[in-house]
Amino acid sequence: SVVKKSGFFRVLALWAMKRSKGSPRELLVLLSCVTAVGASLIDSVTAALLIAPMTISLCRMLKISPVPVLVSEILMCNVGGTALMIGNPPVVVITIIATLIGILFIFRKELPHGHLPQEQIDAIDVMSAVEDKMIFKRSLIVLGLTIVGFVLHSRFGLQSATIAMTGGVVAMLACHINPEEAMKEVDLDTLFFFMGLFILVGGMENAGVITAIASWGVALANGDNHLITYMILWLSGVASAFIDNIPFTATMIPLIKDMQALMNLPHADYMWWALATGACFGGNGTMIGASPNVIMVAIAAKEGHNISFGTFMKWCFPLMIMSLIVTSAYIEVRYFMLAG
Repeated sequence: SVVKKSGFFRVLALWAMKRSKGSPRELLVLLSCVTAVGASLIDSVTAALLIAPMTISLCRMLKISPVPVLVSEILMCNVGGTALMIGNPPVVVITIIATLIGILFIFRKELPHGHLPQEQIDAIDVMSAVEDKMIFKRSLIVLGLTIVGFVLHSRFGLQSATIAMTGGVVAMLACHINPEEAMKEVDLDTLFFFMGLFILVGGMENAGVITAIASWGVALANGDNHLITYMILWLSGVASAFIDNIPFTATMIPLIKDMQALMNLPHADYMWWALATGACFGGNGTMIGASPNVIMVAIAAKEGHNISFGTFMKWCFPLMIMSLIVTSAYIEVRYFMLAG
């Protein structure tokens, strides 16, 4: 909420416009990178809500369709959102580069060459998006410290939730934000949804349902942890393209725990990376695969740019498969070949 009030995203969008000099292709790449960074720093839904309207305005200035840029930003929300928490930046960077190359190829005819006149570029004031410089500076400092906290929290025995809550409280105090205003940005429906979901999954776990499914999965793979890892990755990826990846992931967590216990593999981190990357990257497959997809498609529709389910899937499902192939190769090299 505090970062949203700071105008940080609007500054980045105007910077991208000025940096690209009005070139549609360069603007797509820069805005995609801005979206990926934003989704990694805050949640991907907020990133989508903030960047989409600005993208449409910038594309209107260039007299081009915003659809290619919005589609790229959707993919970057889901890919970039994994950057900080999965602990595997190389696979994220490789996937971002491969996805951008794919997007530029798919929309090569919709993205003309050329730049804006220099006088129009010079007229863009990047900092005009900042309404309160005090909030802008202080919120970014707190955000930076919070990110450092996410990276180092395990060394101090702290939970990531503790770091997030501390950062939020400090941001409100430092920027003099009314807590009631900040709380309006909290999605209580989602919080209650998670409460009910975890109660349901906990009940299934206590009833032995999760253990039974885990035993079946281990037997199906004949106890091969190599095969099970790729089953988790591809099942997570394909399933997350059609169903919400959050309840799917919440259900898979105790399942993988039981699988590791049955196979006596308490430290098989690669299974968790397979689940995390599969669920996040799989959300790119269809327009209902993740919340940012739905949000950006709806915003585009309000502006008269309709994207059908089939069209989105035709563009993005192959890119999702490509990202899973990249992830498979990374896991194979990082956790199996190099680990001996």
